Amino acid sequence: MTTLDRCYRIVQKPVITEKATDDIAHRNAYTFRVPMDANKIEIRQAVARLFNVKVKSVNTSRVQSKWRIRGRSLGQTQSWKKARVVLAEGQTIEIL
Repeated sequence: MTTLDRCYRIVQKPVITEKATDDIAHRNAYTFRVPMDANKIEIRQAVARLFNVKVKSVNTSRVQSKWRIRGRSLGQTQSWKKARVVLAEGQTIEIL
């Protein structure tokens, strides 16, 4: 596996929510969905390499699963990890 393939495995997809969009505008922070076993150093290197930007800091959090009821069936959503990446001043990522 090449290093670029590893970067794409770590940064799975951006999280586009109202709160994440506000973070982009106010703190220059972008939110990504990452694997549960990814650490902050790997996330920092992957974002810097994929988007050619300078990363200031990385904050991670685990999103717990939720129970969902659809008709008569009951199930749980999957747990996942969220990474909020703050970029250096003047750096941007074109997500949309």
